[in-house]
Amino acid sequence: MKWEQVREQYPEQWVLVEAISAHSENAIRYIDELSVISNFPDSTFAWKKYKKLHLADPSREYYIFHTDHEEIEVKEQNFMGVRRRLQ
Repeated sequence: MKWEQVREQYPEQWVLVEAISAHSENAIRYIDELSVISNFPDSTFAWKKYKKLHLADPSREYYIFHTDHEEIEVKEQNFMGVRRRLQ
């Protein structure tokens, strides 16, 4: 599904989506095709569902967007992680 279709089908909603097809360019992740997992009137519930899904399978690309946005893009950042001191 394209973003334009998602916006039409879920107006003024928060949507939890999975990227089916995406590419990176100049540290920006562009999502070409996506699948809507759920829609929410409130971002709090969207984040709870996102955390649950991401914990179960962190290799999948899940995102939360509001359909008021005409275009979607995600700024890529390198994950630094947290290191524990070895004793």
